[in-house]
Amino acid sequence: MMQITIHVNGRQVTDTIEPRMHLADFLREHLNLTGTHLRCEQGACGACTLLIDGQPARSCITYAMMCDGASVRTIEGLENDPIVMALRTAFAEEHGLQCGFCTPGMLMTARDIVLRIPDATTERVRLELSGNLCRCTGYVNIVKAIMRVLGERRSQSGGPARELGPVGPVGARHGSRAASASNPRAMDASARDSVSDTGLLGLGGRKPTIEIRKSFSVARPVAEVWAFFANPARVVTCLPGASIVRQRGANDFDGAMSIKLGPITANFTGRARLTRDDNQHSGVIVGSGNDRGGGSRAAGEVEYAVRDAGSGQTTVALTIRALLAGPLAQFGRSGIVDDLVDKMTERFATNLGAMLSGQAPAEGERALEAGSLFWSLFWSRLKKLFGGAGS
Repeated sequence: MMQITIHVNGRQVTDTIEPRMHLADFLREHLNLTGTHLRCEQGACGACTLLIDGQPARSCITYAMMCDGASVRTIEGLENDPIVMALRTAFAEEHGLQCGFCTPGMLMTARDIVLRIPDATTERVRLELSGNLCRCTGYVNIVKAIMRVLGERRSQSGGPARELGPVGPVGARHGSRAASASNPRAMDASARDSVSDTGLLGLGGRKPTIEIRKSFSVARPVAEVWAFFANPARVVTCLPGASIVRQRGANDFDGAMSIKLGPITANFTGRARLTRDDNQHSGVIVGSGNDRGGGSRAAGEVEYAVRDAGSGQTTVALTIRALLAGPLAQFGRSGIVDDLVDKMTERFATNLGAMLSGQAPAEGERALEAGSLFWSLFWSRLKKLFGGAGS
């Protein structure tokens, strides 16, 4: 058990909780704030959306302990908010709700759209709503309601978009209270470098939201494979969507990674360090990065071990631990991540084997994004679901 203090709807709340309790459960069960709804509990449907330090976040995949010291505002805390009041009127008059289950989270996202994108088009509103699911309305009247409020506000002021900071403290607040007072999006290059130079890479003792173990085999001798892993530039070439931006040292570098998961695209930049044990043929890569455009952040550790499997075969075992924050965190508890890592590992192994044989990676692999993998996995899961139902 641990004690936390959170400012909820302007009121300071101190309570004792289990470390693994999620914020949505804390609000509903400890504070009776049931306006925050729970459905998928994987961060995918948006019903549990609320504000953490002023930014929309999924409370079903946010640990309450990570919000210690944060400001949380639920739909109950926005009763007198002028934008939400206007949205409530518009939702009612435009028939933007039916059962109402998704409405609290939908209002949270709608408020963010009105504040952040005052000149949003209908197409942009639809895109911004893609993370909030509704089974009743078909979205048409929800979009009408939001466009109505946008139009009303444009006719009244027409002011510029308000710059919003990154998504709350989901994984980023731990051990760095002072850092949360600044806006990472506004940091210049030298400031970002100074943060990287502090050595706070990887999980830093934090509990990962993703932990996956994988292994694959390569038809090459173990000594050859181990020597290949000593060169980060060659290893990164095998990883779809990844690149090294700057080599700080032999095992210290700045990198970039492009990811596309369904409607979410992220271009991460960050720093990583590699440590190796030549005697054990094992190593650890620790790194942290952020997607400045989308507000997602990631920190992780990859342990790898190279083992002789006999007959000229080598087995590579991987343990991946990661902590996601921001929009991409909605996939953190989904089985899709495990399947996706399977596919990415398969591509990595194929490219590794090709390079060890003196060949280049398959055409297009160096710039591969994960969007096609996401949708192929999505449809295969649907086929398995309905196929199993009919058997």
